[in-house]
Amino acid sequence: MHDVRQLKVIDILLVEDDEGDLVIVQEAFTHYKIRNALHVTRDGRQALRFLRREPPYAAAARPDLVLLDVNLPGVDGRQVLAEIRADPELRTIPVVVLTGSESEADIARGHGTADAYVTKPVDFERLLDIVRAIDGFFVAVTSSPPRQPVSSVHSG
Repeated sequence: MHDVRQLKVIDILLVEDDEGDLVIVQEAFTHYKIRNALHVTRDGRQALRFLRREPPYAAAARPDLVLLDVNLPGVDGRQVLAEIRADPELRTIPVVVLTGSESEADIARGHGTADAYVTKPVDFERLLDIVRAIDGFFVAVTSSPPRQPVSSVHSG
């Protein structure tokens, strides 16, 4: 019998405007040979269009997981998260909020609607550990009973 985690490709939407952080996440996925499909939008408006399958994202896959930077130009991550949770079609998508500092994570926690908060690490190895943890987190969320939001993964 095959492990279901090895068979399912997970569609992940990464909402990240920082080129350096984007490259690190992409490299982490490549390094670990994570088969998940990584889709990228660079700001909150693009993310919402992608999630709602509005042009130019009409053919976009519905993400199984959203990795959402808090600090985005225009519509910020908190606003995107609020829109996701207010939309009956989107609210069940697990959202991991990416923050640059623990104080940003505390502010984001005040909204209480993300499934996890990850403080961005300084080094590549820590990010690789987080990518693995997020992959495991998704499998746990999708194979368990209804979830309670707000857990935390820290880079240490």
